[in-house]
Amino acid sequence: MKVLAIGDLHAPFTLKKYLRFCKNVDRKLACNQVVFIGDLVDNHFSSFHETDPDGFSAGEELDRAITEIRKWYKAFPEAYVCIGNHDRIVHRKAYSAGISRRWVRDYGEIFDAPGWKFVEDVTIDDVRYCHGEGKKAPQKAKDNMRSYVQGHHHSECGVVWHTGDNCRVFGMQVGNGIDRKSYAMAYGKFGPHPAIACGVVEHGKVATNYLMDL
Repeated sequence: MKVLAIGDLHAPFTLKKYLRFCKNVDRKLACNQVVFIGDLVDNHFSSFHETDPDGFSAGEELDRAITEIRKWYKAFPEAYVCIGNHDRIVHRKAYSAGISRRWVRDYGEIFDAPGWKFVEDVTIDDVRYCHGEGKKAPQKAKDNMRSYVQGHHHSECGVVWHTGDNCRVFGMQVGNGIDRKSYAMAYGKFGPHPAIACGVVEHGKVATNYLMDL
């Protein structure tokens, strides 16, 4: 497989040019599998941290996120979508409130995306794709001696290899497509600049980052 790994979107706070960039990489590299690496949505309105009192209401943010994700679904109608920590926020709060899972809709139903498979992680050509909470991809690859691709860490982008007597594995941090100027990203205002990029893994053997021109 030739896998296009798309970074965190945090819809509706996604850079407008990121979709076109990912489509161009997909076309030029002739990828035949797509994996969204997680944090498809931001869910700022329901964050466990401080939220902007002048930001979108819960309903408006969700409407805007769905509108944004429809564009991605049209471009990539079949894909795996790793579930990220921001994607889980509403489900976690429902669980904490004692609400049965039967009352909570699945991600595919919310976004009207029947062609997307929402997963915690997925393995393709012996490479594991996941969102990336906890350790970064290079450390996970070293600890488990298997290749990892993940996002989550917005300023991280690159590939680190680990080699042994009869094997070699890599850890790839994909990058992301967030709009740093949006109010939802205010927590990173004074931190490192996000790495706007995606990744391509060929046959589980070659991993390459593609950075978007700013």
